[in-house]
Amino acid sequence: MLTDQEFNRITWASRRGMLELDLILVPFVEQRLRDLDEVDLQRYLDLLESEDNDLFAWFLGRGKPEDSELAIIVDKIIAHARPA
Repeated sequence: MLTDQEFNRITWASRRGMLELDLILVPFVEQRLRDLDEVDLQRYLDLLESEDNDLFAWFLGRGKPEDSELAIIVDKIIAHARPA
């Protein structure tokens, strides 16, 4: 379980300064982060270490992360961002 301080730190780190990424990552964090299991939470934290250009390409479907663990969380974020 995340403390409020940890949640706030992750939320802040998810604000990349690139509007397109912020529009994908921030809602995911606000709506789903607290529900992630430990494995997916670690995947998300690892994803935050990625370069913005890579994140942007992955979220646009212009490739996938080479790391299969990152690919799993990228797919979950994309699924969350898609309109129902």
